[in-house]
Amino acid sequence: MNEVQEEGNPLSQDFDIKSLLKFALPTIIMMLLMGLYTIVDTIFVARFVGTNALSALNIVCPVINLIVGLGTMLATGGSAIVARKMGAGETVRASQDFTLIIGAGALFGVIITVLGTALIDNMIRGLGASGILFPYCKEYLSILLLFTPASMLQVLFQNLIVTAGRPGFGMALGISAGAANILFDYIFMVPLQMGIKGAALGTGIGYLIPTVAGILFFTAGNGSLHFRRPVTDISVLAGSCANGFSEMVSQGAAAVTTFLFNRTMMNLLGEDGVAAITIIIYTQFLLTALYIGFSMGVAPVISYNYGKQDNGRLKKVFSVCMRFIILVSIVIFGMAVAFGSPLVSLFSEKGTHVYEIARRGFLIFPFSFLFCGMNIFTSATFTALSNGKLSAVLSFLRTFGLIFVLLLILPEFMGVTGVWLAVPIAELLTMVVALAFLYQNKDRYHYV
Repeated sequence: MNEVQEEGNPLSQDFDIKSLLKFALPTIIMMLLMGLYTIVDTIFVARFVGTNALSALNIVCPVINLIVGLGTMLATGGSAIVARKMGAGETVRASQDFTLIIGAGALFGVIITVLGTALIDNMIRGLGASGILFPYCKEYLSILLLFTPASMLQVLFQNLIVTAGRPGFGMALGISAGAANILFDYIFMVPLQMGIKGAALGTGIGYLIPTVAGILFFTAGNGSLHFRRPVTDISVLAGSCANGFSEMVSQGAAAVTTFLFNRTMMNLLGEDGVAAITIIIYTQFLLTALYIGFSMGVAPVISYNYGKQDNGRLKKVFSVCMRFIILVSIVIFGMAVAFGSPLVSLFSEKGTHVYEIARRGFLIFPFSFLFCGMNIFTSATFTALSNGKLSAVLSFLRTFGLIFVLLLILPEFMGVTGVWLAVPIAELLTMVVALAFLYQNKDRYHYV
């Protein structure tokens, strides 16, 4: 019975570079489109509401980071556990664990909605909103918090649909959610003139599409992974959180560093400085989406072959991935250098103070793209191999530890230039550590 199930499982095939990229392509496209939709979302806010509203998005971004981080932690950590059990032939238990993880995500979302709504004023003040930005922040966050359960579930479903061997369906959901987000953003902000509230409402509706579709997909029970009555096993949730903790570290660290960036730029250049760093951060998300999508797309393949103890296929997959990451890093760096100014002009017109600040930042910041792809993939690989500790260390270094230190030191001596240099230097130093981890653990996991 297990042999039949294995033959029908897309994760069990002997991947070469073409088939691996084909398998990961839907997830890559999904992440690229999500990045594009996020960019369009912020462009609408900047153009139809104003740059102060754009600054407000970045002020409340740490709250969103933490929500996404919690969902991604459960999704990536849980995906590794589920994929490993599928690889070992434990298909019934894999579905039971999957259902438990989904239920926990929904419960966490409800708790965050209740607590966040009750504490919203204190949160916004604590995040450093000025008197000018406070009303924008509250209007946006008060609506978005209502959609937190849907936000959690859409992250879980989009990851676990790939684990179920249906990345194409996951891509379709991502496209649908993003398209709905853009459509409703436009309707709410332009004809209905709802301002930043419209942006929040459009984003929330975008969350609902993959949530509802995911529930229907896994309820139908047509694939190897579907809803079953779960076994209440705390060790599964603890294992998911521990294994995916690097993703929570990454998002939690992003929340703190975003706060530090906002505070530093507010002190140096005021609201226009915050708007400029917002442009850089959201553009970075678009340009790193390829790394993230590829790493998410191949992670179930790595987990499956690790669980099956097929070292030959694991080595082959890892080799393909490393070559792809190196090539793409060079390409994305070149694109960022060539098209930095046109990207900035989409948010703020040429000649404005915000445009000039962000344009100067794009002369330095793109160097980070040469190094971050390796760091993202290496962290995702250790998560897929159920080594959440090493993955968390890498995520901590690149998204918080090094940036925190560099933001405290560099702006004191170099001003705004120090802000732009913080991320490229942090990524370079993290890559050195990532390569050391890969070398030290090659005999343990047999990926080379």
